[in-house]
Amino acid sequence: QVQLVESGGGLVQAGGSLRLSCAASGRTFSSYIMGWFRQAPGKERESVASIWPGGSTSYADSVKGRFTISRDNAKNTVYLQMNSLKPEDTAVYYCSGKPYGSSWSFWGQGTQVTVSS
Repeated sequence: QVQLVESGGGLVQAGGSLRLSCAASGRTFSSYIMGWFRQAPGKERESVASIWPGGSTSYADSVKGRFTISRDNAKNTVYLQMNSLKPEDTAVYYCSGKPYGSSWSFWGQGTQVTVSS
């Protein structure tokens, strides 16, 4: 039901900020849980942040206080605002969608985030 396209990645110095965007197409986007995941070289893919249709959020401990996930259902877009970036945040970031009661079913192609020291 949903196709996802991430954008906004790039190269940034430690302490800097980036905002990732995930543009979705699909009639039922507003009913899905949306999330951001990341995968660094040699590491497992990990959940970064999630947002429920009503706006509730959750975050990995490693990014709490630094990252903010949000969504604009009118624009079919989910965002990840990343502040105070650290070199260990370097990874490919993926957007994903999860129908309620189901698994993470829809994935974007990923966008590279590189944080230099």
